[in-house]
Amino acid sequence: MSEQATRTEVSVSQLRCIGCGRTALPDRFRCETCRDLLEIIYPGWEPRGPYGLDAASLKKLWLDRRSSFEPADQSGVWRFREILPEIAEDKIITLREGNTPLYELPDCAQSAGIKHLFAKHQGMNPTGSFKDTGMTTAASFARAAGYKWVACASTGNTSASMAAYASRGGLRSLVLIPDGKISWGKLSQSLDYGAITCQLKTDFDGCVRVLNEVVERMPVYLLNSVNPYRVEGQKTAAFELLEQRSWEPPDHIIVPGGNLANSSAIGKALREMKELGLISRVPKISVIQAEGANPLVRSVRENGGEKLIPVHAETMATAIRIGNPASWKKALRVLRETGGTVEQVSEVEIALAKAEIGTEGVGCEPASAVTLAGLKKLVKQGFVAPNETVVLILTGHTLKDADFTLKFHRGDLFHGTSYEAESKGLKPYQRSPLVLEPRVDAVIDLLKSAG
Repeated sequence: MSEQATRTEVSVSQLRCIGCGRTALPDRFRCETCRDLLEIIYPGWEPRGPYGLDAASLKKLWLDRRSSFEPADQSGVWRFREILPEIAEDKIITLREGNTPLYELPDCAQSAGIKHLFAKHQGMNPTGSFKDTGMTTAASFARAAGYKWVACASTGNTSASMAAYASRGGLRSLVLIPDGKISWGKLSQSLDYGAITCQLKTDFDGCVRVLNEVVERMPVYLLNSVNPYRVEGQKTAAFELLEQRSWEPPDHIIVPGGNLANSSAIGKALREMKELGLISRVPKISVIQAEGANPLVRSVRENGGEKLIPVHAETMATAIRIGNPASWKKALRVLRETGGTVEQVSEVEIALAKAEIGTEGVGCEPASAVTLAGLKKLVKQGFVAPNETVVLILTGHTLKDADFTLKFHRGDLFHGTSYEAESKGLKPYQRSPLVLEPRVDAVIDLLKSAG
């Protein structure tokens, strides 16, 4: 641990256990007393605000930085560095992450039965997923703390992000992925960015178990979502979202549920924004999972969230194919604090929602589409009112799982599965390439017939 990293982390931020409340050393991931997860708090913030800056001063400072050419200012994460752990500027690893668009989705809003629907598209980050916003902070801490190796277990997006930031920062990286249960498009990224990639003959949760022991026995810094610095970076998406809305909170934010760090991060951001006077109220946060990977849904419905019910995860939405999410307690706290809920959606509902988002010219990976599919159910249940403003968090780029999209439009995504009969209703959204003779008239006739 470098002297600089130790000094700044003690003076500005601390790691605190979410269970017993004890503080921990800066490079720990779990409480050494009760083994619960850790979170970063800021006892070094002055009474007026971080570094003595009140809400109005922070808003102006962050907005002014958008015209700066400094690397840290061009990052949509480090632009908000007053609410992040203090890391020396020469240790920051950035690919100009963040700064992602907020799209309005009028057609999807009509499909869901509400008036105002937006999508915060985190798939527009450098490696194509929301993971980049957390990886820049966690990888930068690893670099500042003197680590040479970083590692993660991954279903795809984490490995791509970690490998990119490690390479950019001069670190070596190790990726453990489940054998045969990963999008090859995502895997290709980690290979291209220079990671040592190992496929283990197990599922994601099995990869996590192996990696945890590796980290215990070797000087390797863990960059999975249990890393509290990841959560700090990911929370800036919510700061950016509220800035894009002129600091007017929506009524509801809907998040996909995989390992549940994203909902945890957004909830933490909203809590801090309210405490700092940046917003006057906190929107509801709801988490949507796939029916085949629904441990949080089952836990809330079957025991009120008192105990996690792990599942054997199976879903085509590979980014959320996680049966034993590490951050479930943090996510549950967010649901309770904001008055949100959980819901689950089928594979066909996910495919339909993904196609509907695509018709808006936006596009996303399957795991992102659970948000729209879940919103439809919440509107029908009356949990979301038609006049409310809702923001969907889209977590991954549409090219993250191109095979899913191609199979969908060819009509064979659900061929031979138990969903085949149900999927017949998807035909109006399928647009397989048309084979024509190489004649101008053939193309013109097609255009005329299409109206």
